Amino acid sequence: MKHEKFFSSSLLKWNNTGNTRQMPWKGEKDPYKIWISEIILQQTRVQQGITYYNRFINVFPNVKSLAIAPQKKVYKLWEGLGYYSRCKNLIETAKFIHKRLNDKFPEEFENILALKGIGSYTASAIASFAYNKPYAVLDGNVFRVLSRFFGVEIPVNTTEGKKFYGQLSQLLLDKKNPGVYNQSIMDFGAVICKPLSPLCLECPLQNKCAAFLNNKVQDLPVNNKTIKQKERFLNYLVIEYRNKFYITKRTQKDIWQNLYEFILIETKFRLNGKDLLKEGALLKGFKENEFELNPDSKKISQKLTHQLIAGQFFYIKIKKPLKLPKQYFLVTKDQIKMLPFPKLIASYFTEKNVPLDLF
Repeated sequence: MKHEKFFSSSLLKWNNTGNTRQMPWKGEKDPYKIWISEIILQQTRVQQGITYYNRFINVFPNVKSLAIAPQKKVYKLWEGLGYYSRCKNLIETAKFIHKRLNDKFPEEFENILALKGIGSYTASAIASFAYNKPYAVLDGNVFRVLSRFFGVEIPVNTTEGKKFYGQLSQLLLDKKNPGVYNQSIMDFGAVICKPLSPLCLECPLQNKCAAFLNNKVQDLPVNNKTIKQKERFLNYLVIEYRNKFYITKRTQKDIWQNLYEFILIETKFRLNGKDLLKEGALLKGFKENEFELNPDSKKISQKLTHQLIAGQFFYIKIKKPLKLPKQYFLVTKDQIKMLPFPKLIASYFTEKNVPLDLF
């Protein structure tokens, strides 16, 4: 591989003279705060992540405060960030460090990697940033920078690709200053070597960049897999009885585990009011004067990595209680405000003229 020394030295020089990227966790040495920032940034844009990070550190400044917090308080703080398995793993790992490690974050890479919800990238970030251990990070920014500069066409999402890029990134790593180097290459990918409209004319590496010299910037890195999205339609029944609403907690291993929701009818299509009465067995047996059904709410959509979720809400006011399984319970508006809900449902709360009028 050509130009390894040029690459690393030029990258560090850019970091010292041209890197103006600011983030609240940048330069942080506390492994707890680094861990929180890295978990939040998984599948999350940095700008959105900053808001959640600041809020999280303010409420839970250390691992003990997170470990002993009520679960629903943590989920409520995470609300709207998505990918709630991250939050679940965060709680489990905090409890493990608190109870088993006496609140001390592990220092060795293998021990960090063994923690719930921490993969090779996050373990490398914590080890290098907090403890100056020589482990190279490998995220989307790093893949892109390495692929373009060295002209690597091995798909990044294959076993061969991950192995190759892992070895290359470790070879290029500044062993004396691994944390600084890792931050530099990630910042470079975010600021200069961007996915779209990269700043090639401002790039200090352009003279030896294979992609730039061969007009392949937009062709690299190579990704040979496409994600097939599953489509789901969620019809929610917002049922009110005596100023309270029926909700339940999602406990199954599916999207939004440990979050709350209203009574759900999942279908392959959008229901209207008449369809609802046919599909919704809950309302069978009710006479027309025993409930009020509002017009259909507008369709709300949410795109996940592997799923496209669409939903709508029916407000139903009943005059006698429903006979429901024990997992359903009644809550007031004030109680709803304290519970974590998926972003799709939170979007319904912010609609004008909705019955809940929460915000």
